[in-house]
Amino acid sequence: MKTLISITAVLILLPLFVSTAQIKYPETKKVDVIDDYHGIKIADPYRWLEDDHSEETKAWVTEQNKVTFGYLESIPFRDALKKRYTNLFNYPKYGAPFRAGEKYYFFKNDGLQNQRVMYVKDELDGEAIMFFDPNKLSEDGTKSLSYPSFSEDGKWFAYGISTGGSDWDEFFVMNALSGEKLSDHLMWIKFSGMAWKEEGFYYSRYPQPEGSELSTKNQFSKVYYHKVGDNQSKDIIVYEDASMPDRICYAGTTEDERFLIISFSEGTNNNGWLAKDFSDPNSDFISIVDDLNNNYYVIDNIGEKLLVLTDYNAPKYRLILVDPKNPARENWKEVIPEKENVLQSIQIVGEKLIATYMQDASHHVYLFDLDGNPEGEIELPSLGTVGFRGKRKDNIAFYSFTSFTYPNTIYKFNVNTKKSELYQQPNIDFEFDSYVTSQVFYKSKDGTKVPMFIVHKKGLELNGNNPTYLYAYGGFNASMLPYFSTSLLMWLENGGVFAMPNIRGGGEYGEEWHKAGMLDKKQTVFDDFIAAAEYLIKGGYTSSEKLACSGASNGGLLIGAVINQRPELFKVALPAVGVMDMLRYHKFTIGYYWAVEYGSSDYADQFEYLYEYSPIHNIKEGLNYPATLVTTADHDDRVVPAHSFKYIATLQ
Repeated sequence: MKTLISITAVLILLPLFVSTAQIKYPETKKVDVIDDYHGIKIADPYRWLEDDHSEETKAWVTEQNKVTFGYLESIPFRDALKKRYTNLFNYPKYGAPFRAGEKYYFFKNDGLQNQRVMYVKDELDGEAIMFFDPNKLSEDGTKSLSYPSFSEDGKWFAYGISTGGSDWDEFFVMNALSGEKLSDHLMWIKFSGMAWKEEGFYYSRYPQPEGSELSTKNQFSKVYYHKVGDNQSKDIIVYEDASMPDRICYAGTTEDERFLIISFSEGTNNNGWLAKDFSDPNSDFISIVDDLNNNYYVIDNIGEKLLVLTDYNAPKYRLILVDPKNPARENWKEVIPEKENVLQSIQIVGEKLIATYMQDASHHVYLFDLDGNPEGEIELPSLGTVGFRGKRKDNIAFYSFTSFTYPNTIYKFNVNTKKSELYQQPNIDFEFDSYVTSQVFYKSKDGTKVPMFIVHKKGLELNGNNPTYLYAYGGFNASMLPYFSTSLLMWLENGGVFAMPNIRGGGEYGEEWHKAGMLDKKQTVFDDFIAAAEYLIKGGYTSSEKLACSGASNGGLLIGAVINQRPELFKVALPAVGVMDMLRYHKFTIGYYWAVEYGSSDYADQFEYLYEYSPIHNIKEGLNYPATLVTTADHDDRVVPAHSFKYIATLQ
């Protein structure tokens, strides 16, 4: 799930700078719609707002925005904040370089560009030339580059273009060596990269939607092969399962293009997979895993066998070797066994395994040989988050390192010497040494210890009077690791405290931590967040009069649920693109894909617990809600705007 930055409907409730009496909310009509859920009748008076492209809904959004921006523009220090934020944000931002063919590529944003630009070098230390500028795709910056991908020889560059933050992508192809854009134009693609094989690539796509492409349910995913230069109508279907319309399938190829891997799933968790060995021209797909009980990620092949990262019999993940000719589980060979910490990712660089582990929600990286024998830890600058890039044939890898007060910095790593050297470091007008990051462990309602990062100025006085921003996610196995944000710098230098708890539902401690916040255990997620707020208040960091809570997407759901249950804990609430209608979320676009995480109101037992916490259905009269700013996005076809629209109308 994602957060989008374009905003169409924004609303402030119980504002902080002007009295409530001065705010007059627009009238929102009610309709007589009642649904029967397993014998329980539930009204849905704002159902009409689900049609986010009707003229009536557009007019409603316009009126809501008049209220919102009329309020925001009256804040006396807004211009000063904007000036300082612009200054902080306006610095060159680099991505780690990577090799395609014989050339090196990297992304860079000069400072205030809407989209980052791709550059190319003939040599790693050579002159950088602009290769692809997504800013030229649209005047307002709403078109962005997605899934950039090169053929193994570096000749072809295939890429997606997304509009307005939508999950829909259109694919195009250009000759990377000459710069010539080809006629290839592929449409109706969602959640798919390109898996190269010779002069073309495999990709996934849906049938053209009947109705609005931003809200119609997506079904019947298929894998196609596209040959460079062909019209999309010539693309060949490689894999489909018409008997499973809700199943999503993905394609991948190993680096040497020997194997095609098809992965399929029916939700955001767990997958099955098949493999096809191209070294045998008569081979067909071999089913390796046909159930949906665990997660499997094929890293690459070691000769005729496949290296796979999985949580099968290992909630914190392990690395195994699978022989497609003998795919039964009893033939799987363990390469790196499950350890105390979560094995989050594996990459092969210079014929070595680079293994990234999560230890209490921060990264530690180790080297292994291809047989799984340990070769030591890669020393990182501090507590933080890392991401490696490199080719299997190369001895050089690059990694990005970041933390709350450590801007994204690029390091060059030599696999042979096991040494890192600084490659690219940003220069920002901020006194980073004046701030400190600590990690605490607090007890949740059921006694479980939950970690939380706290960032603030050195010498902070724990007098309960510090404005504090509490942010979390809590779902979909997503791990909340230290990250860098210039808006966070703004908050810190103005005396604010930032707190991020690693609540259950995430993946910080493996699949067991994730499952502890899924389905009928979702209340555990809310309890963990509430306990974090109580810890901050009890510890003197802040008070309920100084505490803001925030979350986006699944985190927006978190905020909506928490302020229904404990509104007195918070002064401000910021739910962004939240999943607010838990009874109908699965009826829009790809929403049904989340049923493995949430459950579905289609089933009586799951309806009961969804109804108990669904943010829209638990708003109560007479509660003193925090000042609440709701944001959504007009092209968000994942968490559709209807969630926020109906939530706003109900809360008003």
